[in-house]
Amino acid sequence: MNVFVPASANVFPVEREPEADTSAAVAAYREELQVEADRYGVELPEPDVTDTDAWEEKLDVVEHARAPVVSFTFGLPDRRVIARLQSVGSLVLLSVTDVDEAEAAIALSPDGMCIQGPLAGAHRATLDVAKSPGEMPLIELLTRIRARTDLPLIAAGGLTRAAHIAGVLDAGAVGVQLGTMFLRTPEAGTSAAYRDALASDDFSETIVTRAFSGRFARGLRNRFIRDHHDHAPAAYPAVNQLTRPLRAAATAAGDADGLSLWAGAHYRDTTGEPAGEITKRLWRECLRLRQA
Repeated sequence: MNVFVPASANVFPVEREPEADTSAAVAAYREELQVEADRYGVELPEPDVTDTDAWEEKLDVVEHARAPVVSFTFGLPDRRVIARLQSVGSLVLLSVTDVDEAEAAIALSPDGMCIQGPLAGAHRATLDVAKSPGEMPLIELLTRIRARTDLPLIAAGGLTRAAHIAGVLDAGAVGVQLGTMFLRTPEAGTSAAYRDALASDDFSETIVTRAFSGRFARGLRNRFIRDHHDHAPAAYPAVNQLTRPLRAAATAAGDADGLSLWAGAHYRDTTGEPAGEITKRLWRECLRLRQA
């Protein structure tokens, strides 16, 4: 199970904007997005900046389920939360994107860490919503963090080829996480418009943007991002709440220009193969590379 850590539960030290400034920025962005609401015929909600996404209730569910592995992202949970889950047999992983975040995570005694590199698709796992994500290449980041800890490290971000996987394993990772590579598989829950966009020449690059959620995330550059990228505030989950009905309406209309088309930098490597076939193929090729 993967759990988002709300700002109120994040023990990583962050520099927060004054609430009044954040609220003003969100209100201005809401006004800007009215043109999108008019386009799709939907109503924009009033964002709830106090929303914790049912944090306590989720922890109860995870504990009761005795999930074999629980990972956290967007923040570091309190050491007591980690110990609570470890006490019922769960392995707890913390997600980080740079060395400073890794050192803070190590101090909390998790069972391992997910190390996310800069080419990752979808949301960056930065522990501070206002922080610009680091650009250190994944292999260099792994090497630096490996020098600081013996914890198991799982590599993620932009891994779509056997050579990518072999490289991070050689750099000290014990495993890898792939996301983008599975977006076009039959098992994925991606919409038809999303799948088509990944293979279309109409979308030729990715960009890291706050436009859809208020948190930095990498996706295909489309009309929505072109129109709103420069104005979105660092305000998650407020911005995410604002765009939710817009994204739903764009999905229903099959309008890829209004969707959050999350994808890693190597999204052109995606195929329509079944997920199992992709996994087996990449692992076979990876083993050949490492044995060569």
